[in-house]
Amino acid sequence: MNNRDSLPSVAAWRAAHLVERLGRHLRAGDFDKGLNPAQREALRYLARANRFSKTPAALADYFASSRGTVSQTLIALEGKGLIEKTKSDSDGRSVILALTAMGRAYVAADDETLLARDIESTGEAALIASALEAALRAAIRRRGGREFGVCRTCRHFERDGATRRCALLDEPLTAQDAEAICAEMEAA
Repeated sequence: MNNRDSLPSVAAWRAAHLVERLGRHLRAGDFDKGLNPAQREALRYLARANRFSKTPAALADYFASSRGTVSQTLIALEGKGLIEKTKSDSDGRSVILALTAMGRAYVAADDETLLARDIESTGEAALIASALEAALRAAIRRRGGREFGVCRTCRHFERDGATRRCALLDEPLTAQDAEAICAEMEAA
């Protein structure tokens, strides 16, 4: 019997169960304050994405959703005063998304933010994140999806002392960009 045919260990089942319970806990809070789960997740994404990844197309790719579905989510968030759309300076057809002050306040009080603080308090945040990231990558590959990741882990990320740069886009990067989700990320 190969490894794929055997059942996971008790610890692996327990971890999967805990992840699912945490997900349910987070989703249960999504309807608070008049937001549905897709709207809350869009706010979470925009709070963590770098400046190159704050577009409707990148958000649709991240959600593995249609652009039409994401468009409806963005229309609702804009109507609630949580995001704003502006035309891209480099491409007048593209739209750049940003959280408003009210959107940032929602994210700051969000259940996911509070969970992140709980994880931080364990002293094992990096270990937990690394294990979950590996599991998520495997799940995305199994479904044929596209991986997203933190800019500084990309094969196009270049650093020379304090200077950071995206070789793919030929753009300088801020320290904040380097730590944010990037739609162009390709694992190094």
